[in-house]
Amino acid sequence: MNLSYVPTQPDGPWATYLSQIDEVVPYLGRLARWAETLRRPKRALCVDIPIEMDDGRIAHFEGFRVQHSLTRGPGKGGVRYHPDVTLEEVMALAAWMTIKNAAVNLPYGGAKGGVRVDPSRLSERELEKITRRYTSEIGIIIGPNQDIPAPDVNTNAKIMAWMMDTYSMNVGATATGVVTGKPVALGGSLGRVKATGRGVFVIGRETARRLGVSLDGARVAIQGFGNVGSATAELFAGNGAKIVAVQDHTGTVVNAKGLDIAGLMGELRARGGIGAYSGGDRVPDEHFWDVESDILVPAALEGQITADRARRLKTRIVLEGANGPTLAEADAILGRRGITVIPDVMANAGGVIVSYFEWVQDFSSFFWTEDEINVRLEKILVGAYRKIWETAELHKIHLRTAAFVVACERVLLAREERGLYP
Repeated sequence: MNLSYVPTQPDGPWATYLSQIDEVVPYLGRLARWAETLRRPKRALCVDIPIEMDDGRIAHFEGFRVQHSLTRGPGKGGVRYHPDVTLEEVMALAAWMTIKNAAVNLPYGGAKGGVRVDPSRLSERELEKITRRYTSEIGIIIGPNQDIPAPDVNTNAKIMAWMMDTYSMNVGATATGVVTGKPVALGGSLGRVKATGRGVFVIGRETARRLGVSLDGARVAIQGFGNVGSATAELFAGNGAKIVAVQDHTGTVVNAKGLDIAGLMGELRARGGIGAYSGGDRVPDEHFWDVESDILVPAALEGQITADRARRLKTRIVLEGANGPTLAEADAILGRRGITVIPDVMANAGGVIVSYFEWVQDFSSFFWTEDEINVRLEKILVGAYRKIWETAELHKIHLRTAAFVVACERVLLAREERGLYP
């Protein structure tokens, strides 16, 4: 299989990633001769997942695990369960993990996994079967020193526990470090569940400070209200901001005076979504992109900010909580409009940083307090962001390109120093 093929979707995630690499090459100097390695995933595994359903039928599901780069360390990246998962999408997500890990200087390469399935249509028993068979099929390329999966869209700590147990049974020894995002009782880390949302907030706070935007009374609009969006909302609201709009798969709620986050969380727990929440005005989903805000947080799926939506946005800062939410053409439009875009590889890196902490704790069998984890998370994020901001100012480029410059230099320098084998 040729994994450097031309994207089948011109506006798809793989095409977006390739365009981002094209943007960064002119700033790589002598390392540009290695840039083609960034356009070619190292390895991709497609697997068949047959299971017996509760009604006795034999059903087949398609799964993927892509390792984009292992130059700086083992692969690291989540596993998502979604009916629209494709190999091309997983390739892009793995590549963004390479950039994200290097941007915050973690000793990892980039990887990602996915299963094309709608988990809401499965029983828990069926979900466990899919997880265990998928883990067994990709077991030939994952491991604590090879590639470490984690939760992503529609996966959680329970699924990570099943993955860890399956891998451990297959190798004949408990291997807690094979996945991160596990339950704390199985070697998981305190602070992991809200780590990505905490990272989004920290980067948002630092950006607001640099741009002279006060968080006290700042208007924040959030698309997506899962782990990332809800934790982000709680932290912004707890620091004086007003959450003026929230959208998830069940609908969009708007309140210019600020939504009650506790009420939204209660609605989410009771109904599985916030669409019926009565503490604000229900509006058509497309209207979300017309709400006036100071900070807009896309924290759902990729490809949400299109060129049309970019022309309509009424905000100062786009803070990317999701992976790849802004299409390349939209990125250019936002730049011309003077809207500051904080790229996903920086804004949502909190999750992988605490995953790194979990991995380290599993190897040492020595666990930190949640306060220690939050302090270390913020120290790494703020330091990494300072480096990217300074790079942007030095080259007079946007923050996304600056993040890619910093990350690609680290990846390609490691590639150059390792050389080619054989």
